[in-house]
Amino acid sequence: MTKNTNFTKADKVVHNALQFKGVKYKYGGVTRSGMDCSGIVFVAYKKENIALPRISKEMAKIGKNIALKNAQKGDLIFFKTAKKRSGINHVGLVVSVQNGIVEFIHSTTSKGVIVSSLTNPYWKKAFVKVNRIL
Repeated sequence: MTKNTNFTKADKVVHNALQFKGVKYKYGGVTRSGMDCSGIVFVAYKKENIALPRISKEMAKIGKNIALKNAQKGDLIFFKTAKKRSGINHVGLVVSVQNGIVEFIHSTTSKGVIVSSLTNPYWKKAFVKVNRIL
């Protein structure tokens, strides 16, 4: 990303996260050698001097809850993927919203850091909420 002042904080946070695309999954990871879902969000925001909690369940408690239809680049998107445990256990960072289709970057145990779409039935079913930090 060039030193252009036209980039928003959201652009910068998303850019930071996209630098980790392809990094393998590692529970508790926050580096190129491995990253978990909240790790990528934590690092992307930290690089812009914004401190977030380290785990998804705690991240879900901050910011402003917004309707999915109002989701924007830089927002946090939360999921409940565990069948047995209750509550939020997965987070992604919204990278784009086009024609109502939300795409988000996150880290999965099977594929590592990837960009997924909320049109995917698995993520659509697991979706819980969106929070705005910026």
